[in-house]
Amino acid sequence: MSKKRKQKKNTALRNILFLLLLAAAVVYIGGLIYYHSHFLKGTVIDQIDVSNMTVQDLVERVQDYSLKITERQSDGSALEETISGRDISLKYSSADPLEEILKQQNSWLWFLASGESHATEELVTYDKAALEEQILQLNGLQEDSAVPPTDAHISEYTSENGFQIIPETAGNELDYDRTLEAVSSAVNSLEEQIDLVQEGCYHEPQITSDNEQLQAALEKLQNYADVTITYRFGENTEVLDGAVISSWVSVDDDFQVELDQEKVADYVASLRKKYDTIFRSRTFKTSYGPEITIDSGDYGWWMNYTQEAAELAEMIENGESGERTPVYYQTAASYETPDYGTTYVEINLTAQHLFFYQDGVLILESDFVSGNASRGYDTPAGVYSITYKQRNATLTGENYETPVSYWMPFNGNIGMHDANWRSSFGGDIYKTNGSHGCINLPPSVAQELYGYVEKGTPVICYYLPGTEAVTEEEPAAETP
Repeated sequence: MSKKRKQKKNTALRNILFLLLLAAAVVYIGGLIYYHSHFLKGTVIDQIDVSNMTVQDLVERVQDYSLKITERQSDGSALEETISGRDISLKYSSADPLEEILKQQNSWLWFLASGESHATEELVTYDKAALEEQILQLNGLQEDSAVPPTDAHISEYTSENGFQIIPETAGNELDYDRTLEAVSSAVNSLEEQIDLVQEGCYHEPQITSDNEQLQAALEKLQNYADVTITYRFGENTEVLDGAVISSWVSVDDDFQVELDQEKVADYVASLRKKYDTIFRSRTFKTSYGPEITIDSGDYGWWMNYTQEAAELAEMIENGESGERTPVYYQTAASYETPDYGTTYVEINLTAQHLFFYQDGVLILESDFVSGNASRGYDTPAGVYSITYKQRNATLTGENYETPVSYWMPFNGNIGMHDANWRSSFGGDIYKTNGSHGCINLPPSVAQELYGYVEKGTPVICYYLPGTEAVTEEEPAAETP
């Protein structure tokens, strides 16, 4: 390369370098002049980013300030409301602190963006009472438009769907304290927009549909509702299902499901009242023709109310369905009327005559001797049942001890048995020479009857005036 060409190239490089330095100087000086009246990039005053702004920009920004507030309506849609700076008398108390901050910044190093954060003493001021008043006007704080949230909960029982979880609803009811804090913070920072949902200003449901305890309570309730228990009382049927059981269960605040034991007991009591026949009056068609009413005796269906309620509650709590027979202290022959059925011992205490019917057919009959009326040992009328039967028993009392071969008690210590010490039966022997209350039978009759009756066989005792049969009194010792 020639010397002349080399000199020309060096001159061009120097010219380019000069131009670059000149441009840099122009840019630097321009920046220096600009940041003499503008805040450095990154400068924050009272949490407000004032980068590249002049003091006048800040003053005008405050004068024209408004805060756009995004709210949630009750149907979930968005609503925007605005609070103007003028409505709350927003202003800078003085521009002097701003001027001082601007003056103190290092404009010479503007290109390094060395802005700092500054805090002043309530430089931006506003009427706090006015702001609170503006917040109180927000849609989510109005009585006619603010809808509170609802927790997810379990529905009432329906025959179509049983129990179900009703989902929670968000509503649009604002929490005033949280809203005041969020809006005040936005105003203090001169923010232009705030979303109250994102700021967590709404009252929210505490229980949601996916709550595990709620789900567990639903499962338990549904298990109860799925139970169907059938009672059969002869031709009558009582069905206990979810429609009834659902009204017996409740869920407390801790999602504990409880079966109301009192309501279970009340249900059992209603069955007892409807179907128990013990201690109730009965009509009876006598073998002599007349129909009589018998009010006494302990025969009949007698439900063990306490035990049945406990077992029924356990069955429901275990989610068991099926047919159920109540727990009884005592049963009867039939659920239909009459409950003593068609197999029974009929004892006419007036006629001193006994009949035994099996399936409605007369099998045997006999005279007997009952309780001594003159001594006050009258055999009580009433409907009873054979308590048990025993061979070769010994009957004891205050002044007697009598062995018998066939013992069939039906009313406490009163029963039917053989009386081999008697030579005659029937008539009016009982009036002066009767037993202590038992039914004395001829041995052969007692033996035969013993073969027919079983524990629970009904024994129907009654007095029927007009059916007396008089015979000679037997001069025999008083017996049981």
